[in-house]
Amino acid sequence: MRHLKHRNQLGVKKEHRTALIANLASALIKEGRITTTLKKAKALRPFAEKLVTLAKNGELHHRRLAVARIRDREAVRILFDEKVEEFRSRNGGYTRIYKIGTRIGDAAEMALIEWVGADDVGYRSTRRKAGKKAVPATAPEAEETAAEVEAVPEPEAEAGDPDTEVEKAESSDEPAADTAAPEDEKKEQQ
Repeated sequence: MRHLKHRNQLGVKKEHRTALIANLASALIKEGRITTTLKKAKALRPFAEKLVTLAKNGELHHRRLAVARIRDREAVRILFDEKVEEFRSRNGGYTRIYKIGTRIGDAAEMALIEWVGADDVGYRSTRRKAGKKAVPATAPEAEETAAEVEAVPEPEAEAGDPDTEVEKAESSDEPAADTAAPEDEKKEQQ
């Protein structure tokens, strides 16, 4: 069975496709960002990320495998000696694709593919999975401020202070007699 055998074939023969992807990968390594069609960028992404994985291993055998794949010794040197240090702490996702519209001549979808910076955390998706509920995370700062609010004693008010009597009446569940009296007077006058 041929399940999962279809990849981005780009409408060319195998030899042409491998040469095309190798040249795109070489240009991406040397320049850092290239503009190409969306289909070519999507075909280039897994190829380039596998090259970075080879470079992270860094042995002579992996360097020779990379040279065999992209056939450009200068690009392999740049990848293995300079660029790989940016990706040591990342576990994948070394490239990013931006859609930039259509080409004027043939209306092909164009894209910009670039290396992701070492300190780039990306963006969080606003979509949530339907099966999982969001668990509210309590921040330690919020707990500390809540503890500080509870620890601060409230000033005791004088017995005859009218403001505190109103606050006590509002905070209790039962309505205060003072606040209900003006409403009753209005009803009687009408």
